[in-house]
Amino acid sequence: MTGEKSTEPLEAPPLQPAPPCTLVIFGATGDLTKRKLFPALYNLASASLLPAELAVVGVGRYEMSSEALRERLKADLESFATGTPDAARSAWLLERLSYVGGEIGDGATYVRLREALDRVEAERGTRGNVLFYLAIPPDLFDDTIHHLAAAGLIEETGRWRRVVIEKPFGHDLDSARELNRQILEVLREQQIYRIDHYLGKETVQNIMAFRFANGIFEPIWNRRYIDHVQITVAETVGVEQRGDYYEKSGALRDMVQNHMFQLLAFTAMEPPISFAADVVRDERVKVLYAVRPLSHEDVLHQTVRGQYGPGLIDGHEVPGYRAEKNVAPASAVETFAALKLYVDNWRWADVPFYLRTGKRLPRRVTEIAIQFKRAPFQLFRGTAVEHLSSNLLVLHIQPDEGITLHFQAKVPGPDMHLGKVKMSFAYADAFGQRPSTGYETLLYDAMTGDSTLFHRSDMVEAGWSVVAPILDVWQALTPRDFPSYAASTWGPAAADELLQKDGRRWRTL
Repeated sequence: MTGEKSTEPLEAPPLQPAPPCTLVIFGATGDLTKRKLFPALYNLASASLLPAELAVVGVGRYEMSSEALRERLKADLESFATGTPDAARSAWLLERLSYVGGEIGDGATYVRLREALDRVEAERGTRGNVLFYLAIPPDLFDDTIHHLAAAGLIEETGRWRRVVIEKPFGHDLDSARELNRQILEVLREQQIYRIDHYLGKETVQNIMAFRFANGIFEPIWNRRYIDHVQITVAETVGVEQRGDYYEKSGALRDMVQNHMFQLLAFTAMEPPISFAADVVRDERVKVLYAVRPLSHEDVLHQTVRGQYGPGLIDGHEVPGYRAEKNVAPASAVETFAALKLYVDNWRWADVPFYLRTGKRLPRRVTEIAIQFKRAPFQLFRGTAVEHLSSNLLVLHIQPDEGITLHFQAKVPGPDMHLGKVKMSFAYADAFGQRPSTGYETLLYDAMTGDSTLFHRSDMVEAGWSVVAPILDVWQALTPRDFPSYAASTWGPAAADELLQKDGRRWRTL
């Protein structure tokens, strides 16, 4: 009818390929590149999301030819691809790959890199746009970025230059502030992409869509209806070959300060006014600023740490943490951490958030469990119902992505009996399973200039501020009970007591 406006939403346009650019990977011969980055690039190519005008330049300390790196990554792709690689698609990506060898601390390496960038720009038409990915140890971040600046490789006249920085971003609050200060001497905040691969997972990104697109959930997403929230990141593996790194890190630095705090932020954030990058990040960082500061006394009562000992996994004996390679025989580093935190704002006042993470636990699982308050029992007095269970909403993040809602329904029959019911939604069943390493979205976003899923400097420092008192107390007091849990168990008994003294318990997984 003339003059009437359609109420149908406009269909979102399909994703377009990223703009012409060169991806420079520092650490091209390392584990991250072969296991995650190159398979992610292949998946992006398969989805037609990479530009035809693409070049990939690997930088590493070893002397080798570009052809040798191509052969190496071709073999790695066969091993680590999320599906069976297509020969033609692999060839398309590999032919765009070249290599620059040299020490990261040597200025001559960056002269050769500049020459390589000029060459691939002329050959591939990349228009001078460059994304530098630092897949290197964190103690080399600052030096690498300043060498890039000294070589004139981060200037943005008529082009863009961006730098992706892997975690860990600092070792504590002071080091994070110092690293921010150092890199901001030569880069603008808009050029810095601090990556957290957890934010590349579909379910993490879907938390906002689930909360804010569904009118039945957002009105009850607050202290009036929610009793508490549990966030679990459990791993079955030990430290494997990362003993050197883990001895300097531990579970709190490795998992809580970054990954788990971002899950907390997405769960507790207020609705942003748009999906613009800084608008979303503003709301996420507000959550971290609102976390109630822990006094040293609070740390003793609201945090638990543990370290795995030997145990059995699938009938095979596995060593304890202190027997792992490159681990001190009397190490006091935690491989398990559990925290009780409060987000002190209007929405979440007095609702506890329980976080736990650990290695050598019985299952590999990441989930967010929203426990609702019980309904009043009065109506069911005089019936066969003895008690009412709480409703539970679980956001499954890995390994199986989906959402589960637990509630109660009447059991058929003449008497009033209640049974527990579970409604499950799986992404793979509803939308199909797309091969993913978790890095595809993040690489594509960095190429297109969308920083929504990346950390900002204030976000990093806010996270470190929350854990600072915990680090202080744990460093000052040597644990007396390490190892405190056997491999393939759910952590130390003190973690169960953390909830039991509040009249709650961890969700059985």
